[in-house]
This record gives sequence, structure tokens and C-alpha cells, in this order.
Amino acid sequence: MVSMEKRTRQYCHFCASPLENRHVQGRRRLYCPGCRTPIYENPVPAACVVLIDGHDQILLVKRRVPPKQGMWCLPGGFVECGETPEQAALRELREETGLTGRVNTLIGATTSPGTLYDSILLIGYLVSRYRGTARAGDDAAEVDFFDTGDLPPIAFESHLSFIRLYFSTLATESTPI
Repeated sequence: MVSMEKRTRQYCHFCASPLENRHVQGRRRLYCPGCRTPIYENPVPAACVVLIDGHDQILLVKRRVPPKQGMWCLPGGFVECGETPEQAALRELREETGLTGRVNTLIGATTSPGTLYDSILLIGYLVSRYRGTARAGDDAAEVDFFDTGDLPPIAFESHLSFIRLYFSTLATESTPI
């Protein structure tokens, strides 16, 4: 089984020299003395979907895998090379729920700490036009629609933030969460 622990870089990914921790460009960074360059560590991009049905219910998936296994969240996941965040959001929607859809609008973007990566840049999209029958797939144990006043605990604060943003700014009749 693969460990879900963060790993600290020890060697330069360009020249394999041991890395040092130095004060560079105003902050502590990993630094390669062999290449004489800082090693920039950037957030890993991910995307998620706030999908609303015709009854103003929101689609959630129950996680089948860590982190937060057994908790509910929005359909989503990491952006793969060669795809846009919007494409990643729609791919994850299809993989986790069997639904296809079209993005209505960008809800927002935020960063959050990750279990495997130091920081995740999460981009949230609204989808209200979709096709198919919701079914659990990929890393989802269950899929269900919920009334806004009856949401289960949400696994990730960033997902809850997108749900709140939708209902406070984009919903025609907002319901406080």
C-alpha cells in the first residue's frame, strides 16, 4: 500500500545534488548548491464541481479512499497534464458520478493544505446542466443529492466554501448554510 505521508525533497530534481534550506528571495526555500538555484514548490492544481439539480439539491459523493474516507464532498480531483481545470472538473464528475455536464461558471479558487502535498490550489465550477443517472464510480462509495438545509458534514473546508459561495451569490433563492 502506498503511504499517504508528505515527503520532503532531499535532492535536486535537475542535478541530484543534496538540497539545502536557505534564505533566498525573502524567505526560507530549498536551494540547490549544484545548480545554484532555488527550488520552487508550487501548489498542486485540483478542480471540483458544485452540481445543482432542478430541485435546488446539491450532488455530493462519499469518499471511498483516504483522505477523509467515508465523508461527503463535491465531485473533483487533481488536474492532469494536458487538461484545463474545467476539463478536469468535468472528467472527475464523469468518473465519480457517471454524469456528464457543462460548466455554467467559475465559482472561485482557493488554496488549502493537503495530506500528500503542502498546498492544493482548488478551482470550483458550477454545473446545473447535466445528463445521465448518478451512480458511484471511481473513488466514490456513494452518490446522492442533498437539500441545502440537510447537508451531511463536508470533508473539506474548501468544498464547503464553494457550496456557501454558490448559495450566497449564485443561487436564485439562497439558503443559508
